[in-house]
Formats: sequence, C-alpha cells, structure tokens
Amino acid sequence: MPVGTAFDLHTHSTVSDGTEPPAQVVRQAAAQGLGGLALTDHDSTAGWPDATAAARETGTALIPGIELSTRLGWRSVHVLGYLVAPDDAALVAETDRIRESRLTRARRIVDSIAQDHPITWEDVVAQTGEGATVGRPHIADALVALGIEPDRSAAFAGTLHPRRGHVEPHYAPAPVDGVRLIRAAGGVPVLAHPGATRAEWVLPEEEVALLIDAGLFAMEADHPENTRDGGVLAHEMAARLGVPVTGSSDYHGSGKPNRLGQRTTAPAVVDALLEQATGWRPVLP
Repeated sequence: MPVGTAFDLHTHSTVSDGTEPPAQVVRQAAAQGLGGLALTDHDSTAGWPDATAAARETGTALIPGIELSTRLGWRSVHVLGYLVAPDDAALVAETDRIRESRLTRARRIVDSIAQDHPITWEDVVAQTGEGATVGRPHIADALVALGIEPDRSAAFAGTLHPRRGHVEPHYAPAPVDGVRLIRAAGGVPVLAHPGATRAEWVLPEEEVALLIDAGLFAMEADHPENTRDGGVLAHEMAARLGVPVTGSSDYHGSGKPNRLGQRTTAPAVVDALLEQATGWRPVLP
C-alpha cells in the first residue's frame, strides 16, 4: 500500500532505553507532522500495543518493529526487524535469552563500578521504565542522577567506556542468524547504523553480502550517528550490493541528542519494505 510520505524508521521508548513511553513517542511524531514512524525497541515488542493505540488515536502511520542485538566477533551489530510476528517462537526465545543476558551483565557492570563509585543496583533500577530490561543506558542514567557523570553521552564516553574495564559483552547471535530469524518471523531486516562512531566500523563488504544472501533488505546509511566517512561508505556499499538505504533518527527522547524525524526514509523504500512483510500489519491511516 503506497504510503506517499517519509518515515522515521528507528525510535525507542521506555520499553528499552528511551525516556518516553511508546504512546508518547507516537504522539510526538503526530505533533511534529511526521508521515509515520517505526517503534524499534531493543529485543522487545512489548511497546507495540500502546504505540498502536496511539497511532490509531492520532491517525499516525506506525510500523511496529524491534532492534535485534547481534554480534560479529568483538563488534556489536544491530539489525532492525520490521513487522515481525511478535509471537514467533524462535524469535521470542532468542530475544528472551538476549534480555536475560543483558540483565545479568548489567548487574556485573554495576558491581564493578561500585568498587570505584557510590552506586547500587537499586539506583539503576530506579532509572528503568516498567517492563524494561535493565541495560547500560539505565546505568548511565543512574550515574547522571548520582552526579558521577553529567549526561548519558558522557557516561558512555567515560565510566561505561570499555577502556575503564567495567563493561563486558552480553550474549547475542551472529548477524546472519539474526537476519534469518527476522525473515523466518515474517519481518523485514535492515542493518542499523553501519557507519556509526568510526568509518572502519562499517562491516566488511563480504559480511554484508552474506547478510543480503540471508535476506537483508536494506542498510540504514542515513543516521545522525554515522560519521561522514562511514555514511558515505555505507551508501557506496549499498549501491554496489544493490540494496536500498533507509534513514532514521534513532530517537531516544532525552536519552540522546538525536531529534525525532532528524533523518527519514523515502516513501518508495517504505512501500517496498511493507510489500515484503508478512509477520504483522502496519497501522496506516
């Protein structure tokens, strides 16, 4: 079904590490006059019902999705999955495993930081939305609330940077397995922010080609955290490999400086995405 307008295809709510409830994220999009948005909380579809209700109430187009955690060696790789079946058994089992690993890792990180700073697990839980899995962003928020760091970005650059020795990886499947999981659940997978932070973090072309063979639909080459060189490399790689590019804000409310609608995806790409999805239906006015 042609949408005829641009979408912001990457946003987060309090279900994962955003600072606004799902319904509020949708209402913000409506208030800004955005054509539509995707809610893509980390490894969870729990925000879909409230977001759907708000989309219907405001007449805002909504594509429910997830941001699936995957890992390639030392490198954390995120794969956006749009319109997956939320009750798909394999996907539910994997996201449950990822969230449990995130939780146990978060406890170990807090215990490690507590050796240097006055922080407790209760301080971190107090920064977590109802139903959300505690993760590094909530630890960052606790560090800010305690006056140890000035803001979330500084916490990630400081206390939560791997060089400080507090952070360790959590369980995540390989990217190719994540793409296959999303496709098997009727969803449409997109490689998230491949050019973020450093240009050399763009996945090697042969790895992206393997993801495309497994069912990858597109690359999120337009993202506010992609470096200039990283974004260019991602665009060039997508063109060589013959896949579309998407644009998204990766909105987290006050948790990141990214602004809702800061990057958007062209209507033709949104239409192509919707045509491929079989797991769930979007909310369209």
